[in-house]
Amino acid sequence: MNTLAAHQPTGQITHTLTSQSLEQLGLRFGIDYRIEGMCANVVPVAHGSVHDVSLSPSLHLTLSDLQVERSYWSTSRQSVPWFISVVVEGHITATVGSECFVLTAGDGLCAHFSPQHSLTVYQPAQARLRTVNLAVLATEPHGLPLSPAAPLLHRWRLPEALLLALRANIDQPTSACRQPLVWQGLALQLLGHGLPADPLSLLAARPTSYHCETRLTPRDRDCLAKLHQQITDQPMKNYCLDGLARDVAMSPSSLRQKFRAYYGYSLFEHLRQCRLTQAYRDLQRGYSVQQAAHASGYGHATNFATAFKRAFGMAPHDVFKRY
Repeated sequence: MNTLAAHQPTGQITHTLTSQSLEQLGLRFGIDYRIEGMCANVVPVAHGSVHDVSLSPSLHLTLSDLQVERSYWSTSRQSVPWFISVVVEGHITATVGSECFVLTAGDGLCAHFSPQHSLTVYQPAQARLRTVNLAVLATEPHGLPLSPAAPLLHRWRLPEALLLALRANIDQPTSACRQPLVWQGLALQLLGHGLPADPLSLLAARPTSYHCETRLTPRDRDCLAKLHQQITDQPMKNYCLDGLARDVAMSPSSLRQKFRAYYGYSLFEHLRQCRLTQAYRDLQRGYSVQQAAHASGYGHATNFATAFKRAFGMAPHDVFKRY
């Protein structure tokens, strides 16, 4: 998974990712990218920075900081014993087989996947997405558990102290002489907290019918993509499920089911996130916290602040002060 932001670490160069540059990254790392909507190779998908930190030969660490302009999916074709990703700010949806999780700031995932059961990560358009990604290339040097034969996706919550340490160091220049040592220690903490204690017990605990297979026709996919884009472009409209279902000629229950099957999160989770993203931009433009809360549909600034911090990893007042 590769993600870039307008708030790059000191000394880092801001890049623009297009579908063409994503394709080049995909060839390097064995990842297929799919961008929402049709766009030319030169249209920006994201702005920001993605850079590696030199660790031991058995660990590959990537720090990502982006402003995502167009939603996109990344599907990993290659497999490693373990892969850990942590969301420092923003939100993503991760899928392996029938397992699907939405991750927000402070959530981590631990995955084992294969070309037959790949890891797909959906990165929606948002004001800022920061992630720390750790690929374990070999288990032996650190005495790590062997990966299971079956694919696995495990979600976990970071201890507050570890999340604070990641936030404190992710913006530091990685060229500083001590930073590789700091990240080596943080990487081992991510492994210590993120690896499942007993992978086989997690696999055995899965319900046999975790997800019913939802069949999506080409028309379904087209209607859902247009609806998704409509909400992204106009998040402040007054939406209701019955009206949206009529627009796509589906029943309300069918729309709910198919939207979640296609995107990995609910229709109204998408609406809420789009409204919070708009609120982030409003705060950048000088709106007060109360004004941004009201504009995004929240009657109380306290509820707005709680949802905002869960989505972006910072309080709305911090964004207001920054700009």
